[in-house]
Order: sequence, then C-alpha cells, then structure tokens
Amino acid sequence: MATTTNEKVVICIGDIHGYINKLKNLWSNLEKQIKPNEFESAHVIFLGDYCDHGPHTREVLDFLISLPSRYPRQSHVFLAGNHDYGFAAFVGALPQPPEGSEFCSTWDRYKGCEEVEGWYKGPGYETMHVQGRRWGGEYKVKYHVSVSSVYNFIKAIPNEHKKFLANMAWIYEEEDVCINTNEGTKRCKLIAVHAGLENGKDVEEQMIPLRERDTKIPRLTALSGRNNVLNMPEELAKHGTILVSGHHGKLHIEGLRFIIDEGDGLKRNTLAAIVLPSMKIVRDTDAEL
Repeated sequence: MATTTNEKVVICIGDIHGYINKLKNLWSNLEKQIKPNEFESAHVIFLGDYCDHGPHTREVLDFLISLPSRYPRQSHVFLAGNHDYGFAAFVGALPQPPEGSEFCSTWDRYKGCEEVEGWYKGPGYETMHVQGRRWGGEYKVKYHVSVSSVYNFIKAIPNEHKKFLANMAWIYEEEDVCINTNEGTKRCKLIAVHAGLENGKDVEEQMIPLRERDTKIPRLTALSGRNNVLNMPEELAKHGTILVSGHHGKLHIEGLRFIIDEGDGLKRNTLAAIVLPSMKIVRDTDAEL
C-alpha cells in the first residue's frame, strides 16, 4: 500500500554487497548530517543487494534486522536485489509460486544454460527456483567448496535471516514525497525497485507481479535487467514520478530518475545514499574528508 510522508526525510541507500564497515560508516554519517529529529523519524529505503562480493553478509543482515528495534520511530523498506533473490531462492526463503506450480517449472526457459553456468545440483535442487540453482552454482565455484559443504551452508542460515529474505519487498511505492528543485519544492510519487522498469511497456502491468511477488517467473527484469531498465519510462516521466534504483554500478541523477549504486560491489568504491527532500548525497567516506 502506498503511504504519505508528510514531508518526512526519505533516505535511499544503495547496494551494500556484504560490506558491513561501509554500511556502519554510512549510517553514522547519515546520523551526523541529518537533524536528529528528522533522522529519528526518517523513512529509510534500502535498494537491495545486501549479499555477495563483500565478506560480511551475515553482519549486514544482522544490522538491517536490528534497525526497527533500535530506531522505532523510523520506517524501513528492504527491497530485494537480484543477488538477494538468488540467495533467498537457494536457502528456501522464497514465497511459494501461485496456483500450485512448482519451482522446477522455472528451469525450462533457461535449461540450455544449466551446464554452461554450472547450476547447483546437490541435495534439494529438485524443488529449487532457477535463480537459486544459478546462485548456488556460483557460490560453489567462488568459494571452491563441495556440494555437501554448500548443503551444510543452507542448513546453517539463521531462521531470522531466512525470515528477512522471505519478507523482502520487490517494489515499493510511496505518495507525496518532497524533493527540492530549482523551481522550489515538489511533491511526487516515488517508486523504488532494484534495477528499474522497462520503457515502452505498460508500467502497471510490470508492477503487478512485483507487488504480488510472483515466484513462478523465472527471471525478474525489474531486479536484474540492465540497459532495458536503465532509463526513465516515458509513462512515469509524464506523471512526474521519481524512479529510484540501485544495481547499475554508478551514481546517476537525471531528472527524476535516481540510480544509487556508487559501490558496484567493489571494495575500493564508496557506499552512497540520497536524502530527500534535500537531494543531498551522503557517502560512507564523508568522515574522511
């Protein structure tokens, strides 16, 4: 359901990718650079990709899970990124497909890639979503572990982490978000989704399976697309809607299209957030300046 901010501060945080120190430093800088009463009541939207690349996925998830109790006046949205979606699929945290379909039905479209990509084929693969099998195969190669070790990894995931992964939103909509422009303060609808929405396709039709979290779809373009979701759909531009995403490995603001992923999953890069209505960019490295 869409909500109204009533000029609350809205913070959109880019892809974290397992870098807990970057996340802690960014959070500290946000707390320092935003007025205390505004920070304490802020609406915080995490744009997804909490896992992979960096070494501290467990600590990142623990930090995110702790926020509602540590900051009870804030509201928090945790969007699924494509990496999180694969992780959730692998550990059995995805919602069941509608209409009684099986996760194995998602394999068919990409079956030709199974051997080339080295999909996971260990215990439990028969009931796994295609994105879980792809993620598990990449995990095995990256960490040079056996199939049995991968299976033990699944069993070792804490229940609170599985619950977090199961409850991630795939898209978020919010009415009446304020942003400062050269023409003054504007009130806009905001849509947040990890990668973006395609131009030339009906926006509402794209959003329905995201709202419903329809797991019978083999691949979600809105979470994993690249050039086809990079730009602002004309339909949203006409209505003055903010579209904010991460995923694309850059920080890019063009009109009301915001891409907040300066880190790109790389240790050497910064973790960034955008703060509304001020349009201020805050980074984990700001304290070093």
